[in-house]
Amino acid sequence: MPRPVIGIATQTLPAVVGERPACWIMGFRYIEALRLAGAVPWVIPLLPHDPDTMRAIFERLDGVFLTGGVDVDPSRYNEPRHPLCGTTDHDRDAVEIMLLEYALETHLPVLAVCRGIQILNVACGGTLYQDVSAQVPAAMKHDYFPTPENPSRNYLAHDISVKPGTRLGEILGESVVSVNSMHHQAIKDLATGLRPSAFAPDGIIEAVEGTNGQYIVAVQWHPEELAETQPGMKRLFTTFIEAAAA
Repeated sequence: MPRPVIGIATQTLPAVVGERPACWIMGFRYIEALRLAGAVPWVIPLLPHDPDTMRAIFERLDGVFLTGGVDVDPSRYNEPRHPLCGTTDHDRDAVEIMLLEYALETHLPVLAVCRGIQILNVACGGTLYQDVSAQVPAAMKHDYFPTPENPSRNYLAHDISVKPGTRLGEILGESVVSVNSMHHQAIKDLATGLRPSAFAPDGIIEAVEGTNGQYIVAVQWHPEELAETQPGMKRLFTTFIEAAAA
């Protein structure tokens, strides 16, 4: 069977005068996780003002992968900007929402991680906590971002509880799983058409999936950093690629 083509929207890297022009970038760990699972990764430029080109790209895709990155702009879910909302990327928001609209329209498989679960929820009509620590007083620590002193991205920060009878539960094969955690935003109001499939101990939604049979799986952690050591995380990618190949 031909290797499926998986689209990955990029992120804007602003210009630095005298060093580089503005660029579109994407982390290589995401690309490698897809390649190793058998996909052909297609890195997508941010051209929200050229829908014809975006549609032409989409028509060549077999699946959409949404990655981590900067915060989703709160204007996308009609909320004022919180002081702790971080850097945003309007073009990336627009392109990923466009890709999701295409994917939902044609039932194309979708896998989303970290920021990806957030933009999926927003695209489907949900809202976000702009900063979990500030807006959810009872929340545990979720923002285990790498530092020069502790650069690891595979640190297992906390457990999640996986709901039985879900697609995610079938993929992971366990009801309690240890995950890494590098986020400060999270789902607040869950969108119609999505159902939660995993929770952190403090009740924060850690995974969602579609409700109509389409392959839509989204997680708040970073499985691309764990796929080499945890079989369940590897299966997140292989089942997605199998769905795209079909």
